[in-house]
Amino acid sequence: MVFELIFVDGRAEVVSGVDNYEQEGPMTTFFQSEGRNYVDSWSLRIASYRTVDLTSVRRVLVGEQ
Repeated sequence: MVFELIFVDGRAEVVSGVDNYEQEGPMTTFFQSEGRNYVDSWSLRIASYRTVDLTSVRRVLVGEQ
């Protein structure tokens, strides 16, 4: 999956190759979970962002961006 992040300062970033994301304390973390629809102890953390810096997280269908 691909997610588009919009930050409070207006910039955008794309995170690809991840399956899920969830809030972990003050961070929003993206995981690669081998195609599973949930995060578990085998999931690999790919990227983390401070949640207060994000205004939106949107899943993007491949080729839609």
